[in-house]
Amino acid sequence: MNKTDFTELDGRVLRTFLTILEESSVSKAADRLGVTQSAISHTLGKLRQVLGDPLFVRSGQGLTPTERALSLKEPVQSVLDGMRALTEERPFDPLAEEIDIRIATNDMPRELIFPELLRATRSDGARLRLEFILSGVPDLDLLRSDRCQLMLTPLPPDGPDIFQKRLLTSPLMVYFDGTQHTPPDSWQAYCQSDHVEVRFPDGRNARAVMRGVDQSQIRPAIVTLPHFNAIPPFVKGSSLISTDTALMKNGPLAALDCAPLPFECEPVSVYMVWHQRSINDPAHRWLRTKIEAIAATLQT
Repeated sequence: MNKTDFTELDGRVLRTFLTILEESSVSKAADRLGVTQSAISHTLGKLRQVLGDPLFVRSGQGLTPTERALSLKEPVQSVLDGMRALTEERPFDPLAEEIDIRIATNDMPRELIFPELLRATRSDGARLRLEFILSGVPDLDLLRSDRCQLMLTPLPPDGPDIFQKRLLTSPLMVYFDGTQHTPPDSWQAYCQSDHVEVRFPDGRNARAVMRGVDQSQIRPAIVTLPHFNAIPPFVKGSSLISTDTALMKNGPLAALDCAPLPFECEPVSVYMVWHQRSINDPAHRWLRTKIEAIAATLQT
């Protein structure tokens, strides 16, 4: 007889279960927890396997809990309350210890969040030291191998030992030089424009964040660059365009004009991602709170 492996049930899994139970929807649970729908679905699949019960069945536009799911509500809440008590009042003083952290991210999150964070924390007396590596389209192994302790990315990797939190959401925009031309005014004009794009060391490009459009119709890029800061010199004084988030206007692409895309495209969310080993580390938690506070002021 198969036995339930209770060690598979960590705090994140239990919190996700309660959120689905309260929202009766995977998409609403993802919005509330600030994670992707795929992360919620992955966790729900894990729960179903461990507990040997479907837990939720589809009913119309939502989910209906099974009798087993309903019976678990109070026990799960009690477990979470107990886990929370384990970490309360843990001593941590950011002024009394050095805090070193390596962060994987690309140009925009790095430039918009961390200069302000470093100025503010050092002004308070905290001894924070930051090291950055390029995330590109990030791989789980960066976190699992401890080559970085935190990621900020619009393309969060998903895994049972990975935590994520949505920081902000921003629409995609066309960046161009308004002294040279107007932005494309239709899907056809956009596809036929001369594009600049960023391609990361692993060969994947930044266009991966464009969802819900047929990218095969878009003309191949005229210029391919390794990072976003290199875009403005090529776009200035030319007919080239670049497609990036509206937040880039406050960072690497501040020197360019921008306009909305002339077609429907999903906005881009940026997520903060970390490994489960850091979930209760007080220094890591302190830094995540600081990052969230700054990100909240940038929301577009």
